[in-house]
Amino acid sequence: MTHMSVQPGFTIASGGYTADIARTGAALRGLRRDGVALTEEWPLGTTPPVSAGVVLAPWPGRTEDGIYTFGGEVHRLTVTHQDTATANHGLVRAIDWDDVEIATDALTLAVDVGHHPGWPYDLHLRIRYAVGDDGLSCSFEAHNTGTVDLPFVVGFHTYLRVGATPIDDCTLELGARRWQPLDERLLPTGPTRPTEGTVYDFTGPAPLAGVQLDTPFTATDNRYVLRAPNGEVTLWTDDRLPWAQVFTAGVEAARGFTGHPAQRALAVEPMSGPGNALHTGTDVATISPGGVWACSWGIR
Repeated sequence: MTHMSVQPGFTIASGGYTADIARTGAALRGLRRDGVALTEEWPLGTTPPVSAGVVLAPWPGRTEDGIYTFGGEVHRLTVTHQDTATANHGLVRAIDWDDVEIATDALTLAVDVGHHPGWPYDLHLRIRYAVGDDGLSCSFEAHNTGTVDLPFVVGFHTYLRVGATPIDDCTLELGARRWQPLDERLLPTGPTRPTEGTVYDFTGPAPLAGVQLDTPFTATDNRYVLRAPNGEVTLWTDDRLPWAQVFTAGVEAARGFTGHPAQRALAVEPMSGPGNALHTGTDVATISPGGVWACSWGIR
């Protein structure tokens, strides 16, 4: 059934899973399995704490000085984070998406990005959330509706949890064989490095107690598992999302999340390219006029 409504959020449910999605940023505002929270949650109508759940497009992370080159032209995005002089997390995380299809177990949202300083391209985004016996699945498409090639990178700012269990009582398994350092502006610097034998080795379950992360990982097995003593949650991706930014938010930053006492939070952000990708060109997709770039991921 196709709708155009003004409601700020939506709930879909099936197979023991219930997902809450906000119109703003097409954000996954909560996912529960048999009543147990698998993602961080926050009140509808409020700003997502630490960008939780939102779609990061047409670039995730920070773009250095807001500058990138594409098609032989230099583009200057609006700098949105003054402390690091970077353009952060794309153009669609704080705007309302249109609902184009609503069902009891699925929801499709869409948005036309529009032209912005440094972004002279026509881009249509579409995301479909669905729940069932296998958990939550997300299908995402980026359509070039213009007449020239455009650059594209995407990320999804997902925060995982297992009920009210603090992440410091959990282990994390990434299966990532490479990580990349960040500089003082939180921009990736230098080539990726092996995780083996380092504090960034999460190829097997590793305790999160006391661990501080704001780290790009790649060369993964497309599976990210947070394990608590009383259960676990798995985020999976397809091969179009070979990167993940893993971030541990401090107690104060995560205070806006609900359903548990104030505690740290864990973001596992699947991405098609790393932070600063537009500036460096790393894993930037080119979408031709009329072309579509697609990916999928999910949580169970």
